[in-house]
Amino acid sequence: MSQFVPTMNGEEIVSLLDAQYPRIKTPLGHKGAFQLLIATILSAQCTDARVNKVTPVLFNRFPDAKSMAKAGTRELEGIIRSMGFYHVKAKRLKEVSRKILKDFDCNVPVTMHELTSLPGVGRKTANIVLSAGFNKIEGIAVDTHVKRLSKRIGLSRETTPEKIEQDLMRITPKELWPRLSLLLILHGRKICNAKKPLCEKCTLSSKCLYYNQK
Repeated sequence: MSQFVPTMNGEEIVSLLDAQYPRIKTPLGHKGAFQLLIATILSAQCTDARVNKVTPVLFNRFPDAKSMAKAGTRELEGIIRSMGFYHVKAKRLKEVSRKILKDFDCNVPVTMHELTSLPGVGRKTANIVLSAGFNKIEGIAVDTHVKRLSKRIGLSRETTPEKIEQDLMRITPKELWPRLSLLLILHGRKICNAKKPLCEKCTLSSKCLYYNQK
């Protein structure tokens, strides 16, 4: 098998997409690292817009790990019912809050190892919390959009988020890792969608593997 050569590097992508999406930040509404963590957990299989409609009520009642750890499961389910998998998510919110309360003195941990020790928290969530919550860069958050675009554009031919993350890290300066993830996510939602990508509107099409093989 021939050695894989990416069609672009991360710096090129950030430069091109930055002009299209200037000054974007994490779209999840939050105050502090705990609320960002909870909002990110809730965003699984759910739109950010839906999360942002629910979390103001949720955080008004349970603003921190101590209060959420003591929340009733049914009350949590009632608040987040409009989201998918709300039974599982309500249970997860309590599990995460209890562990933060018990093992981290009610403070969200600040290392990849500690964050991924929380129930159901993987590298994607941990990377988002570290970069947007603590301004720490340890990796690249790979969600479904980043995974899809990485394959389409020709940045990676791997299939697992962990291996895709490693490929993206190799072709992108570390200081741009969080930016690359945010831009690819937004571009995946607005232009490079799953079923009908709007290639004619894409600023990356000239070097995109998918576009140039059509």
